[in-house]
Amino acid sequence: MPTYLANRPTEEAAVAEFLNAASQAPSALLIDGEAGIGKSTLWLAALDRAAGQGFQILSARTAFVESVAAYATLAELLGDVPADVVADLPSAQRVALEQVRGDAEAAPTDQRAVAAAFLSVVEQLAEQAPVLLALDDAQWIDQSSVHVLAYTARRLSGPVGVLGTVRTEGPGDPVSWLQMRRPDAVHRIALRPLASRALQSVVTEHLGRPVPRTKMARIYDISGGNPFYAIELAKVFDSGEDKPLPHTLSAVVQARLDGLEADVHAPLLAAATAAAPTVDLVVAAIGAGHDRTVELLEAAEQQGIIAIEGNRIRFTHPLLATGVYTSSPTDERRQMHRRLAGVVGEPEMRARHLALATTTTGDDETVTALERAAAGAQARGAPAAAAELMELAITLGGSTPERRIRLAAHVFDGGDPGRARTLLERAIAELRPGPGRAQALHLLAVVRFIDDGFVDAVELLQRALAEDRPDGPLRAVVLTTLAYGLYMTGDPDTAHRRAEEAVACAEGVGVPGLLSQALGAQAIIRYFTGGGVDEASMQRALDLEDHDLFAPVMLRPSLEHALILACIGELDASFDLMREIERRCVERGEEGELVFVEFYVALTRIWRGDLATAEQLADNVDELAQQLGGGFPAMLSAVLRAWLAVYRGDEREARRAIAEATDASERSGTAWHRDWTVTAHGLLEVSLGNYAAAVGSLQPLIDRFVPDSTEIQAASYIPDAVEALVELGRTEEAEPLVAALERNGERLDRPWMLAHGARCRALLLAAAGDLRGAVRGARRAVEQHDRLPMPFEQARTTLVLGQLQRRARDHAATASLRQALATFERLGTPLWADRARSALSGLSSGPATPSALTAAESRIAELAAAGLTNRDVANELFLSAKTVEATLARVYRKLGIRSRAELGRLMGRPDA
Repeated sequence: MPTYLANRPTEEAAVAEFLNAASQAPSALLIDGEAGIGKSTLWLAALDRAAGQGFQILSARTAFVESVAAYATLAELLGDVPADVVADLPSAQRVALEQVRGDAEAAPTDQRAVAAAFLSVVEQLAEQAPVLLALDDAQWIDQSSVHVLAYTARRLSGPVGVLGTVRTEGPGDPVSWLQMRRPDAVHRIALRPLASRALQSVVTEHLGRPVPRTKMARIYDISGGNPFYAIELAKVFDSGEDKPLPHTLSAVVQARLDGLEADVHAPLLAAATAAAPTVDLVVAAIGAGHDRTVELLEAAEQQGIIAIEGNRIRFTHPLLATGVYTSSPTDERRQMHRRLAGVVGEPEMRARHLALATTTTGDDETVTALERAAAGAQARGAPAAAAELMELAITLGGSTPERRIRLAAHVFDGGDPGRARTLLERAIAELRPGPGRAQALHLLAVVRFIDDGFVDAVELLQRALAEDRPDGPLRAVVLTTLAYGLYMTGDPDTAHRRAEEAVACAEGVGVPGLLSQALGAQAIIRYFTGGGVDEASMQRALDLEDHDLFAPVMLRPSLEHALILACIGELDASFDLMREIERRCVERGEEGELVFVEFYVALTRIWRGDLATAEQLADNVDELAQQLGGGFPAMLSAVLRAWLAVYRGDEREARRAIAEATDASERSGTAWHRDWTVTAHGLLEVSLGNYAAAVGSLQPLIDRFVPDSTEIQAASYIPDAVEALVELGRTEEAEPLVAALERNGERLDRPWMLAHGARCRALLLAAAGDLRGAVRGARRAVEQHDRLPMPFEQARTTLVLGQLQRRARDHAATASLRQALATFERLGTPLWADRARSALSGLSSGPATPSALTAAESRIAELAAAGLTNRDVANELFLSAKTVEATLARVYRKLGIRSRAELGRLMGRPDA
């Protein structure tokens, strides 16, 4: 073991512990410390140990360079990845890595695909052996690589370790992006100055001979125990020159550089200025000829300033590279950037060097180069770099509204919707009405959609529509997006008209992908509004769908098709299609789209009765929502949590979750999700027997009832509303709801409508005293449920059948109630299992009579049976209406009845 490591036993033990943990599960270790404290030395020792333990190592040593390119760190990490690993990736991911590696022939990509591709590479390698991602000087990693590494770290699941060194100078934490699924998987150690004896051992080992005690004491006092500083001071002592010792770290670095001959400075400056310095690049930049340049570089190497590794040049310590660059006069640095701009081949690097070389604003060559480089970076899937380059172009005199709109687009793609919104609002304020401002309005609308402002987004799209040309691709996109937004915010009729306009416009544009999206929007909005499944339009949309054309997932025909299948009851086929969409989202790293897909997958699993899988998916949605930020993903998570809590029967948690989901959907402005949350509230109250509360919750939906629109996503509240209205004796209000389910079910042949229409009709018939008809209706409902894989709803219908059979003295009641109970218990829905048990208990003990009631219950039951409303009863007995409601619910359960009509007949029985 090197002497240096022998003097850091605690840190060495931390490295050993980290590697042992990483060989089993994702772990990270960050080595903090000031410049020169020995972070890189410990890092290199850790790499040696990891190699000895069989780790596959992907490493990158970053350096502070003004002109760093996008994905510089990522490209270095990928340098040792076997070609067959990349070759096995899905095509979108393979193309993404080709762009990172600088393949000029590679197709355009985006940062989501780059991130997903790198994660796939790490996962493939981890299947063979533990993987170590090693990052020296992580504070200088380029932002494009940071995005990929952050994405990867959050999703690691196998034996993978992340080892980084971090310079602690400056404000903030430069590696706050490093987060893992388990917060306790990330550890940090801070390197402290060495004690005097330990420092003497390190200096002695480096020089190859001991340093006199008096000199060593002086070195320790000045260096403060910093190893790099101490070694450099020792070299000054060792030179025998009679000169004062430097009293700062920067001064000792400068003293080291001052000892070089003057001609060495130019090649060193070229190397310090270039992002990836090579001998050939330095030769071209300084123009001194190959042999002379190599001679000068070798002189610097002999002095320990640089190391020449083949054609590549590396400074032996980052402080030396920084010292060369910062100690050079500003004019010399600019001249070197100008020279490098003339010899580098990559457009992005050339543009960066031109920007750093310029002394004036309005340089057309530089602005144009930066603009082109930004477009190239965006095509490489590096929006953060594209934004930086475009911002440079604007700063250097190229400020126009159009460039600021492109900057906003890059910023948004880079994951900063807040800043994108600010940039777009400023640009829109300066632009005159027309296509340019329409483009900005559309982009701002997309930002607002993501940032939970659906109502604002619709208003922006309507403005864009008024300012755009009467045709063209943008108009087709705006119309399609607007149609979806209008439906989600509660204006289905206008949404349908806009979808039809979108199809007509897209037909004229002739872009298959846009036409596909317009047809899909038209088909699903028609379906949602009661028009049935337009199979021809949907199939055409699917045939034209372009999976390489990015669009929000809710506007992709494949998802719309899967949603329709789920809503018509083909849950398993829908599940398979959604899993395929999930796979594509994962391959492309589309987190924002994945959260939307998983929401619907979880919802269909709830319908399917698979609450355990739905819980797991809800956890995924919650995790994605936290990672993405923004109100819309959080709202999706809240709505799922509310539904699951209602099914699980935890009243307190369900009410809390419903309140949270209601607030989130109100902020979002999405009427569909708000209505879905209201429906969950209605189910909770019915589950608890709080029928007046159920109607009170569902009344806004009942008031907006559209007779022709009773598909499940629009009318799932109706069965609960009908049950509650019947229980409250308000059968006339329930009748039109039931009739619509029956009529539309026959018209569209929807098992869900037919099953629930028959169940609800059975409740109405029973309330009217027609028990035989009610039992027949409930049996028809059970038959329709056999076409529908929704076990919870089937059990509810079976429970109704059993209760009706019990009242009709039908011996089949026991079997029906036991069947319902078994299903509720298997699904894990305790409130409904309790209801089934109660019905069975009542069956075994015989029909209940009013004599089973307490005096207070009897008095309230008599008044209610006489026709008084809850409020009238409350006033008569000086009680609250809520107390009357709760008491009647107990009365109904004791007597085994479900309506006031039955209560009236029972209370008037001669044998009562």
